[in-house]
Amino acid sequence: MDGCIFCEIAKKRVDSKIVHEDSDVIAFEDLNPQAPVHILIVPRKHIVDLLHLSSTDQTLVGKIHLVANELAKKKRVETGFRVICNCGEEAGQSVGHLHFHLLGGRRFKWPPG
Repeated sequence: MDGCIFCEIAKKRVDSKIVHEDSDVIAFEDLNPQAPVHILIVPRKHIVDLLHLSSTDQTLVGKIHLVANELAKKKRVETGFRVICNCGEEAGQSVGHLHFHLLGGRRFKWPPG
């Protein structure tokens, strides 16, 4: 989608530190990390948020979680990490393209925020 920064990163029109990519998903380091490991996992297909998922996206969402699993192991945070998806501005979603945050490398508290 024109004007979407994540679509631009997926098309390699904008530089980013990519840590994983395949035909469906791209993952890159967050520019404003909130933990020692903070990776954004993004579908190449432009989907605005969780509310815009359809039943045809089930495999894609599953794949995103498998990528999170792989990256947690690769970044050596498998003993404790979070996978977060913010949906909507009130939840903190700042880019209108579905994405998941993989956060690790520090102790997290509950409840968050």
